[in-house]
Amino acid sequence: MSKLLLLLGDQLDLNHPLFSSLDTSKDHVLMAELADEARYVPHNKHKIAFIFSAMRHVAKALKDKGFTVRYFDYQSTKGRWQSFDDILRHQLAQQPYRQLLLIEPGEHRVKAMFEQWQSDLNLEIKISPASHFFFSNELLKNWFADKRQPRMEHFYRFARQRTRLLMEDNKPVGGKFNFDHDNREPWQANTSVPEPRTFAPDDISAEVLTLVEKEFADNPGDLSQFALAVTAEQAKQALEDFIEKRLPDFGRFQDALSDDNALLFHSLISAYLNVGLLNPREVCEAAIEAYYHGHAPLNAVEGFVRQILGWREYVRGFYWYQGQNYADLNALAARRALPAWFWSAKLNMRCLAKAVDASLEQAYAHHIQRLMVIGSFALLAGLDVKAVCEWYLAVYIDAFEWVELPNTLGMALHADNGRLASKPYAASGRYINKMGDHCKHCIYDVNKMTGAKACPYNALYWQFIHRHQQRFESHPRMALMVSQWRKKSDQQQQAILQWSDKLLDDLEAL
Repeated sequence: MSKLLLLLGDQLDLNHPLFSSLDTSKDHVLMAELADEARYVPHNKHKIAFIFSAMRHVAKALKDKGFTVRYFDYQSTKGRWQSFDDILRHQLAQQPYRQLLLIEPGEHRVKAMFEQWQSDLNLEIKISPASHFFFSNELLKNWFADKRQPRMEHFYRFARQRTRLLMEDNKPVGGKFNFDHDNREPWQANTSVPEPRTFAPDDISAEVLTLVEKEFADNPGDLSQFALAVTAEQAKQALEDFIEKRLPDFGRFQDALSDDNALLFHSLISAYLNVGLLNPREVCEAAIEAYYHGHAPLNAVEGFVRQILGWREYVRGFYWYQGQNYADLNALAARRALPAWFWSAKLNMRCLAKAVDASLEQAYAHHIQRLMVIGSFALLAGLDVKAVCEWYLAVYIDAFEWVELPNTLGMALHADNGRLASKPYAASGRYINKMGDHCKHCIYDVNKMTGAKACPYNALYWQFIHRHQQRFESHPRMALMVSQWRKKSDQQQQAILQWSDKLLDDLEAL
């Protein structure tokens, strides 16, 4: 009897060891484009098209290698098999298999489905670690389990030491683990940014784009701009383009904001990593090689490696360690409805409009736009946690729950009361003005606190401090801001609170 490998859309690493265990003469690979996966949130068209096209290219590559692939496209599953469970049971009914092979999933809901299969299928089931991460879930679970208060910086040191990346003689290259201090330059308007490598859709992608436009017409995303890598070879070319053209300046401008360039010097490879088209070790080693060849400075390379080896791995471990109930946390009781402009980008606040528009149209915004522009506004305004998390999961091409949920609920919204981030990432308009040039093009005045032309971030920031002052009055990183609020006169406080209440009552008008 043969074996069946169920390959999901975020498990597209053709170098996974499972493939070498298959007998191409009798074993099968099962892949499917399913409504439950494409529609559980209104995913960006770019995201759906990217995953479907990448899946189809992987299926073709497997067939070219002699594998038997049972591939079900969206048109064949529509209205018949909605879920992984549906399509698996259909395939199991076609012929007997002696073993079902699975790869660790990226979400609790899929893990629960795997566990149900283990319980009720009369079939041997083997679940293997995912290959597009440095560490297995088991190793991550063990690391988190013996930490009273886990923090990413501690994990990052552990990861550097375990992988030996950017280490020499058991010490970090350059004498320290973290060069973040050198990576906080504001945007300089005269800086030239190289255009990233793009990829014209081939016949497979063109067919997918037509499908997505038809079946997901109301979803966000402008597919006329679709130019993503959809194969491992193309993803590697995208990585090489970043290493050559943008890595040297990535570090110093990684927190910058630009009014006329949403991409800046960022790598744009997170989606390729998250579906398995790129391997994180190969990515980090390519950047490190650029440093040793004198092509990129250490602060840029270390900052890039920290995003992948540090933050990406840490967040994944954190997600699984926290468990399913993490998604229900709402420590700051944030329940205000999401403004409609989150789905249209039609608002006057320049920084928000730019960040939301890029998110909707291109399925991309860099981490400062996500955290300090959109996320900070959602935090200050007390927007509903579940609605904000759903929005982030829907609009971004690299968003899968294991990475989206901690970054949104924990990092951006502080809804976990500090389990992930030691302080809320709340900021007034001053931070946005410091890091970029949006404010120069905005109808609001970043230097004003109240009144029709005042930057909404300013009053909302102090309203947030006021609203949660008891919670933060003893917080080592927030107590100073509470103290500054309390030092304001009653007249100042009332003016700010009255204006911020007016803003909150009509967020649609911003």
